[in-house]
Order: sequence, then structure tokens, then C-alpha cells
Amino acid sequence: MVTTAGSASTSGAILHLRRQGYRVVATDVDATAPGLYLADRSYLVPAGDTDEFYPEIRGICLKESAAALVPLVDEELLAVGELADDGIAVLLPRPDFIATCLDKYALMRRLSEAGLGIPKTRLASEWSGSPKFPAVVKPRSGRGSRGVSVCGSAEELNRLLADGPYAAEDLVVQENITGTEFTVSVVVWRDGAVQAVVPKEVILKRGVTKFAVTRRSELVAEVCRTVQRELRADGPFNVQLALDANGEPRIFEINPRFSSTSPLTLAAGVDEITGLLRQATADGPRLSDDWSEGVVMVRRWADEFLDEDQFTAHGIAPAEARLGGTPRSVTATR
Repeated sequence: MVTTAGSASTSGAILHLRRQGYRVVATDVDATAPGLYLADRSYLVPAGDTDEFYPEIRGICLKESAAALVPLVDEELLAVGELADDGIAVLLPRPDFIATCLDKYALMRRLSEAGLGIPKTRLASEWSGSPKFPAVVKPRSGRGSRGVSVCGSAEELNRLLADGPYAAEDLVVQENITGTEFTVSVVVWRDGAVQAVVPKEVILKRGVTKFAVTRRSELVAEVCRTVQRELRADGPFNVQLALDANGEPRIFEINPRFSSTSPLTLAAGVDEITGLLRQATADGPRLSDDWSEGVVMVRRWADEFLDEDQFTAHGIAPAEARLGGTPRSVTATR
């Protein structure tokens, strides 16, 4: 089962899993999510941050005899971990790692305690002139670039606090690291051994990464291995970092799930989603850290063509109203 059928990378993941022989059930909150129409079965679900979400997603998993769940949006991550009690393999890190990553301030403190490089970081309620401006200001919890801004002065920050939707204790003020940015797939499962680390240099990001290229950097890879050693994700995660003026990596965020750049990881030679799915459900083999450098992702719209019977088979139509919230997960059964 796969959630978030409307996100940039999910349609490709659904089609790839089907080509690998899996039956895929897709979910989303929005009937216009393209991946809903490319799966074997699809459902509209409530938003992941509502009380209705977990009972609904659990009911779908049990009805469809889901072997595994691949959740792809932050709001769902802590809730769906409970599906493991029903014998469903949830392709996520451990719950304590997820909880730490979802609180951006707590994550920065934990990384700093582990000796890992981070930007200078304060809560807006604690800010007293450090970090210096310009500074990145972002919600303490949230995903993508939602609510993220760059303030060039204390006056701008004060206006943001006065006029914006967030309280000072819910905003993180962070040093703006302007060097080369990387988004890194870290492939690891419950034994804790890092199977592959695939750094991707970000060429252009607009909310999500639009253009990126696989780039070998042992310095970046070792920082990501250290995250696993110190924080024990024991599941797939994505590290976002930038190089400072001295060329040192500074982590500014970790996504405790598969990244939207997973298709680039796959194109470079590491099939992280299918590989971990096989390990979680069928004692599949470990993946190899053997991948190609210099593979460029150009994110684009793509057209898919279906028979009308296939399009209407799920009883969902794009004109239907949203059930609320944001796109969610993917489920796979075999």
C-alpha cells in the first residue's frame, strides 16, 4: 500500500512496484491525485493529521490484505507505525527517530549533541541576535518549504512574528548556509547496517527538488552514516545538508521516510523502495552501495493513458471534493 498518490514521485513509484509484480493500493486525500488512477485499487482518505485517518487507513490495509505500507508524508508517519501490530511491514524508521526528526528544533539539538555539523539554530522565542542575518525562518514542524522564509533583518523577523500564523516558540531561526546543497538517500533496515548512501547535489529546488545530480562525496556519505550510528533510524531516511564556507557538511533537516528524489536514487542503480520492501516481507537480499555518479533528474509532468474501464474502476473521479489535508501513503501486496 502506498500513500500520497498526488506527490511528485508517487506515480512513478506505483508504476515501478507494479512492474516488479506487486499489487499496489494507493491512497490520497484528493481525487485529482494522478497515482490513484495508476494503482490496482485506490481510496480517498482523511488527512493524516486528523483523528479519522488511522482507523480509515488501518481498515483499508486489513480489507486489502496489505503486506506492507509505504507512507510518504510527514503527518502520517507516527500514526501508521502502529500497523506493525497487525503484521503489516511499515517501511519507516523507528518511532523515536521519526519523532525527533519531525521536531526540527529537537533534531538540531540531538545532532549537535552527537557532534554533527548543523547551522546555528534558535527558537524565535530564544533568538537574541544569533544566528546573524540573513537567516532562514521555518516552522518547528512541517514539510517541504511550507512556511519557510529568509529574513534579512531583525525588523523582518519581528514583522513575521507579529503578522504571521506562528507563535515565536513554534518557529526556528537558523543560520543560512549558502554552499552546495545535497539531498541524500540513506538505505538502512532493522539490523542497523547502512546498505547504501546516495548523495544528490541539488541543482534547483522549488518546494521539492526539481533538478538534481548524483554526486560522490565521501565526506557527505560519512556524515549520513554517522547519523545512523548515533540516532539509529533503522529504516529509510533522507538527509538534507549544505556545505559551509569551509566545505564542511551542515545538516539542516532529516526526512524520516523515503525522499521525493527516490526516483533519482533508483535511476542511479539503488532500488531503495523495492529492496527494503523485499527485505521487510520476504527476507530479500541486502542492497549494494553500487550506483552511477552524474545521473541527472529533470522533474517534469508526464502523461499516462488508460482504458476508460480502468480509469473508472476505483469509483473515484477527479471532480470529487477533497476529503481534507494533503496527499498520503502507498501499500503493496503480492
